Amino acid sequence: MAAILGGGIGGLSTGYYLLKNNLCSNNNLKLLLLEATNTCGGWIKSIKTKDYIFEQGPRTIRPKGLVGLNTLNMIQDLGLSEHVHPIKFDHPAAKNRMIYANNSLHLLPSSLKGIFQKNEPFSRPLIYALFNDLWNPYKQLKDDSIYNFVERRFGKEIADYAISPMICGICAGDAKEISVKFLMKIPFEWEQTHGGVMKGLMRSMFKTKNDNNIELSELARRAQEEKWNVYTIKGGLDNFPASLLQHLMENNVDVQLNSKVDEIKFVDSSTVKLKKKTGEEIMANHVYASIPSHVLADLVVKQHPELSQNLKDIPFVTVGLVNFYFDSDKPLISPAFGFLVPPIENSPILGVVFDSCCIPDQKGTVLTVMLGGKWFKEKFGENVTEKELFNIALREVATILNIQEQPTAHNVKILNKCIPQYIIGHYEKVEQIRQYIHDHNLPISLVGSSYDGVGINDVIYSAKTQVQCCI
Repeated sequence: MAAILGGGIGGLSTGYYLLKNNLCSNNNLKLLLLEATNTCGGWIKSIKTKDYIFEQGPRTIRPKGLVGLNTLNMIQDLGLSEHVHPIKFDHPAAKNRMIYANNSLHLLPSSLKGIFQKNEPFSRPLIYALFNDLWNPYKQLKDDSIYNFVERRFGKEIADYAISPMICGICAGDAKEISVKFLMKIPFEWEQTHGGVMKGLMRSMFKTKNDNNIELSELARRAQEEKWNVYTIKGGLDNFPASLLQHLMENNVDVQLNSKVDEIKFVDSSTVKLKKKTGEEIMANHVYASIPSHVLADLVVKQHPELSQNLKDIPFVTVGLVNFYFDSDKPLISPAFGFLVPPIENSPILGVVFDSCCIPDQKGTVLTVMLGGKWFKEKFGENVTEKELFNIALREVATILNIQEQPTAHNVKILNKCIPQYIIGHYEKVEQIRQYIHDHNLPISLVGSSYDGVGINDVIYSAKTQVQCCI
């Protein structure tokens, strides 16, 4: 029997790929999924009414690259294709992305023409950043922060007003701590190999491109042909994990909710004992752990303290989310994806997503304010209340967007330790963790956002690769 710990998108995807491989190999593998809470889906949660949808976590998915196409293949296989709502490259939510700096909203360039023009808060056209890369020397490094890399190659303004807020939007983190390999692995390799990003880019243009070895579904081909920027699922993004859960249960996966595991004991190379909070013990041949690394650390600490410490060394941040619904006949915002706030502005918020522009079937104006992240405790202390976060978010929305109306409905959620931070040395740390597991012949695989990428696509692909490793 294979046991899956965690019913988030990582655990559900692990079950999906185990079923897929089980079907192909004609094995009769018994699968058990243990979820500590009373619901599956992890951080993907949607509050739904007839007038609006409040997304409590991710709200859109990118279709790009191998991992993006892989997710689209899964979505079609689950029968969700007709529920996909794409945002194409010419949609306002794709073209209009802003930052808030110097007490003003600024539209970021979205075309080639834009990089030749001066756009505030940048003091010069962005084309000058490319010259900066051509002229500047490079440092021989194994890793670096994404902030240092971008500042070195393209200048401080790009690091402060483009990359830093983008990191806030992706992982609620500090670009001065996040590894360059998190988002810019290939440009970093170009610098280290060729002395600069543009030099590496020019050389790469003369190399034969390797096509991704993946068979594309009709939905994935459509996304490429129509040039989707992002997409979501009609009726709420949590319909995606709900469909995965249904698929697992229809294929006889034993899904047990409210089943918290207190300890993992490795008996030998093919036997694992899972001790539940109730005292019940479950024996499995292999465990797929999709729970956060710091949670897993507590389960293995008695038997493997070194592994536990390495797992705990992966930091996480807490994010506050405040959803607003304004029942107004006239739109209170201009069509856009939303805006992010650079950390240099020292704001209590990370940014605001214009959900009524990004998510279909919304009435009135729907906004989501993101707060804290890396700076949550610094900004709000240890015991901030949901009411306090609501007031802060409402004040910032009124100040920045000039919305003076009171929201018709709202929801506040504090997502405690929700996003792992891929700080400098993260990938070496993960390699060290997996090497320890290999050296000690432990029947466990690590899946999910703690290790191989924080996005939905990354987590799903992590499940696929870890299942394939055990075949």
